[in-house]
Amino acid sequence: MIMVRKMKIQYTLLKQEKNTKARYGTLKTNYGTFFTPMFMPVGTLANVKTLTSDELKQMNSAVILSNTYHLWLRPGAEVIEKAGGLHSFMNYDGPILTDSGGFQVFSLAKDKKKDIVEEGVHFKSHLDGKALFLTPELSIQIQNKLDSDIAMSFDECPPYPVTREYMEKSVERTLRWAKRGKAVHNNPRQSLFGIVQGGEFEDLRAYSAKETVKMDFDGYSIGGTSVGEDKETMYHMVDYAIAYLPEDKPRYLMGVGDPLDIIEGVIRGVDMFDCVLPTRIARHGNAFTKDGKINLKNLKYKEDFTPIEMDCDCYTCTHYTKAYLRHLITSSESLGGRLLSIHNIRFLIRLTEELREAIQKDSLLAYKDTFINRYQKKI
Repeated sequence: MIMVRKMKIQYTLLKQEKNTKARYGTLKTNYGTFFTPMFMPVGTLANVKTLTSDELKQMNSAVILSNTYHLWLRPGAEVIEKAGGLHSFMNYDGPILTDSGGFQVFSLAKDKKKDIVEEGVHFKSHLDGKALFLTPELSIQIQNKLDSDIAMSFDECPPYPVTREYMEKSVERTLRWAKRGKAVHNNPRQSLFGIVQGGEFEDLRAYSAKETVKMDFDGYSIGGTSVGEDKETMYHMVDYAIAYLPEDKPRYLMGVGDPLDIIEGVIRGVDMFDCVLPTRIARHGNAFTKDGKINLKNLKYKEDFTPIEMDCDCYTCTHYTKAYLRHLITSSESLGGRLLSIHNIRFLIRLTEELREAIQKDSLLAYKDTFINRYQKKI
C-alpha cells in the first residue's frame, strides 16, 4: 500500500566540497530521506523500461521520472488520478518527478511541426497526428492529477544553435509561462521546480536564473542542454546558470546521464541528474564500465565467463557472465536488454554514491582524474 503524502520536499546542504562547487546534501520526501548528488532513472510511461519497482529499489534508486506529455496521451491523467496517483498506479513507494512535457512537445511533435503562441503550443501527436494544444496551465493541471512529488514548469526548449534574438524572446516566454504555471499549481503535496533557459548566452542564462529565482520555486532546473551542443558549451551553460541559484534549494540538470557529464555537473554544484541513456544503450547491447562503454555483441565476449564488472554489486553482475549476456543480445532475447538496464542504472547510481563519498573527503578532483583516466583508457 502506498502511504499518504503530506509535505513537499526539503533540501538540506550538509557539506560543500572545499576544492569545487560540489555539494553533499539530503532530499527529504514523504518516502524517506535520500542523499544528493543523485541519478534519477527515467520511467517515461510510468515504467523504467522492462524493470519493476522492486528492482529499482534494489539498485538504491530514489527519485524516478515520468513524463506529463506521454501520460497525458496514454493512459490519460484522469485514469491515473482515479488509480490514486502515479505512486499507486505504478506501485512505486519512492519519490517521483514528472517532466512538464515541454521537451517532448518540441522534440517529438509529428513532422516536427509546431506553432508556438503566447497561450501555449499547437502541435500534432507523435502517435497519430492528432492536433493537440498544451499550455503552461494544462501541463501543471495534468501534473497535479498525476500527484508526483515534484512537478516541472512548462518551458520552451529551443534547439541548438539559435540566434540571440530568438533566445531572448524564448527566455521571456518561458518566464511568463513559469508565472502562469505557478499561479495554477494547487497540489499542496507536490513541489514545483522552475527551469532556467538561455542557451549558450551567458547574460541570458544569468537573467533567466535570477528572474526564475525571484518566483521562489521549490527547486531549480537547468534546461536546454544536451540538445546538440558540444560538451564544453554544455558545461558553460551550467556555469552561467548555477552561479545565481540559491544554496538552500535542489539543483537539477535535465537530460544528462553520461558518466563524465555527471562528474562535471557535480563539480559545478548540480544535485540531481536524469537520462534515458542507461536503458536506451542497454537495448542495443551496450554497458557502462569503469573502463569505458562496451558492446556485448562483440565476438570477443562469446566465451568470456566473467561479469560485466568484477566489483559491481548489481543483480546482473552477481548472477550472469558476459558470454550469457552476449548470447541473449545476439539472440534478440528481451532478457538481455533488461539485465543490461539493471547494470547500467546501478552503475550511474553507484557513481553518484562514490561522488558523495569523495565530496565528504574533499577528494573530488582526485576522484575525477582517476575515473576519467581509467574510463578513457589512459592508464
